[in-house]
Amino acid sequence: MLVRHGETDWNAARRVQGHHDAARLTAQGRQQAQLIANSVRALGFAHLFTSDLDRATETATIIGASIGLTPEVDPLLRERSFGSYEGGPVDHLTGDVTGIVDDVLVDPDARPPGGESFRDVVTRVGLFIERESKTLLTSRLLVVTHGGTLRAMRAFAAREPLEGLSWYPVGNCSVWTLDTDFVREDDVTSTLG
Repeated sequence: MLVRHGETDWNAARRVQGHHDAARLTAQGRQQAQLIANSVRALGFAHLFTSDLDRATETATIIGASIGLTPEVDPLLRERSFGSYEGGPVDHLTGDVTGIVDDVLVDPDARPPGGESFRDVVTRVGLFIERESKTLLTSRLLVVTHGGTLRAMRAFAAREPLEGLSWYPVGNCSVWTLDTDFVREDDVTSTLG
């Protein structure tokens, strides 16, 4: 199961976050995290992973306290880096920088100056998914991450072309599933050696 971090002060101000780590959860963001914790408590997660960025680790810590798991921090789960746009207004992220036009990913290789392309993020989170493939076969994982990262994880699992990917809304503390049908025992054996 995938969860986006709770609302931050930068979300509320519509500032680009990316790898920048100054954003902090708002009171509403902490409340959102607690509501998620209460709703997933009985689901029996064996592992709780989180991005190393503060907004995700704080969300994961709140959830972990409720479900009895200590978050395992992993930088592979970071948000997409938006380079020189980080800290600025979200409205400055245009299609030529993001690759997203009219809620569709038209250019997965578009890259902001000093940042990552969406394809870079898919490759990065793919390393996490491949590393955890064996665990995905035997136990339930809860991953607290970011909107773009969550989309990238789902795109990697779908194994479909990135061009034309729908850029659907991912609300703060929304819960998503990861299609693990692509994980087969023979894939895990060959991947992990």
